[in-house]
Amino acid sequence: MNWTALDWKTLDRLREGFLSGSAAKGPYWKSRDDLAHYDATYAERIGWKWDAVLRELKLRGWAPRVRSVLDWGCGSGIASRRTIAAFGPEAFDELRVWDHSPLAMEFASEAAGKQFPALRVGSATAGFLGGDEPIGLLVISHVLTELPAAALAGLRKLIARAEAVIWVEPGTHAVARQLQQIREESLATHRVVAPCTHASACGLLAPERERDWCHFFAAPPSEIFADPNWVKFGQRAGIDLRSLPYAFLVLDRSAAPAADGLSHIIGRPEQCKVYASFLNCDASGTAELRVHKRDNPALYKALDRAKGPLVYRWQREGDRVSDGTPLG
Repeated sequence: MNWTALDWKTLDRLREGFLSGSAAKGPYWKSRDDLAHYDATYAERIGWKWDAVLRELKLRGWAPRVRSVLDWGCGSGIASRRTIAAFGPEAFDELRVWDHSPLAMEFASEAAGKQFPALRVGSATAGFLGGDEPIGLLVISHVLTELPAAALAGLRKLIARAEAVIWVEPGTHAVARQLQQIREESLATHRVVAPCTHASACGLLAPERERDWCHFFAAPPSEIFADPNWVKFGQRAGIDLRSLPYAFLVLDRSAAPAADGLSHIIGRPEQCKVYASFLNCDASGTAELRVHKRDNPALYKALDRAKGPLVYRWQREGDRVSDGTPLG
C-alpha cells in the first residue's frame, strides 16, 4: 500500500457504512484491496488508540500472563498486531483471528505472520469459538456498533472463557456506556485492570450521571501533522486528525488488586483563567474536581498540556486539589 494508490471510492464506502450503521448488516470487505486501503488509513488511526491504551497498561505495570491471543472481529488485524508488538512477540506463542469475513481473517493472518514470523498464526475455528476451551488474551476492537444481540451474547461467553481481555471502542456516549455495563457484568469472573483505578461499582452508572460517559483521548503521533499525506487524508476524509476519542476496558481473571489512592480523569480537563476542572473517577465514585491556578500553577499548566494517560494520585480536600502526581 502507498498513498498514491489509495482507492477513495472504497474508503468512502467503508466510512459511510461505519457512520450509518449499515456495516452491521454483514461482511463489508469486498476484496483484499479493501482491507489494505483500510489498514493503511482508518485502521492506523485505530492503532493510535490502541497505542494509548497499551502505554497506560505498561505504566500501570500490567502485562498478560498468557501466551495465546484471540483477535475477535479482527478486521485487518491492527489490534492484535499493536498488542503483540507492545508486549513483545517473544511473550506469545499463538495468535488466532476471527471475523465474519473470511477475507479479513486471511488478511489479518498474513499481516501478523509477516510482522511476527516466529508466531503461530491462524484463523479460529467454529469448534473453538463454540467450545469451552480456555482462551488466553481476548482482543476486541471497534465492534459494538456492528453487533446484533445474538452476536454480543456469544462474545460475552468468550469473555467468560478468557484469562484476560483488552477491549477498545469509539469514545461515543452510547458505546462507552454500553462498555461500562459490560464491565459491571464482568465483575463476577474478572478483576478490572483499566480504565478504573478501583474494583467498586462504576460511578458513571449512577442515575445522576446519565449524561456522562467513560472516554479518553489518544494523542496521534506528532509527525503526522508534518506529513502531507496524512494532512491530505484528513482533509479529504473530513477527519480531525487531532481528535481520537476512545473508550476501553481491560479485564484480568487473576490480576492483583488495584493500587490504593489512584484516580483517573475522564475525558479532558477544562481550563479557565483561574482553575482547571475535570471529572474524576476513583474508589469513592465520580466527582467534579478543580485545580486552582493560585494553589498550584505548575499542575494547572500541566493538566492543560497532558497528553499521556491521565492517571494521578491527588492531594485534595473535598473537590479542591492542591497537588497531584501523575502515574509513571
